[in-house]
Amino acid sequence: MEGLTIDKIKIGDKVSIEKTISETDVYLFAGITGDLNPAHINQVKSEGTMFKGRIAHGILVSGLISACLGMYLPGPGTIYMGQQLKFTAPVHIGDTIKAEVQVIDMNIAKNRLKLKTTCTNQLGKTVIEGEALVMPPAVV
Repeated sequence: MEGLTIDKIKIGDKVSIEKTISETDVYLFAGITGDLNPAHINQVKSEGTMFKGRIAHGILVSGLISACLGMYLPGPGTIYMGQQLKFTAPVHIGDTIKAEVQVIDMNIAKNRLKLKTTCTNQLGKTVIEGEALVMPPAVV
């Protein structure tokens, strides 16, 4: 399975995926990374924070952007070269997140795409925004 090559992509193309962030997602991510910050895994301590409860790791949520790029636009074979992120709101366990990527610039000579990356919650509130740089699969 191969993704789209740059000759099959145009500025404005976009895709999105949705996922509900579960408690299991948060605990597995914490275990894998070693990030056991109480904001993510301790309900009692997290209730005393400005978020009033546990929140998902920002990088866990931003992984949904990677799924869009690696599976759909451009898709399998894509090389993820860089990502700029701004975390604008917390993601709580049980939130449904929509990750969307949209092509905003193309460098055909270097086989590079710049994409706007956005994650929003079920209320339409932006929780992450940024830009990604990727190399789609090579034209053969």
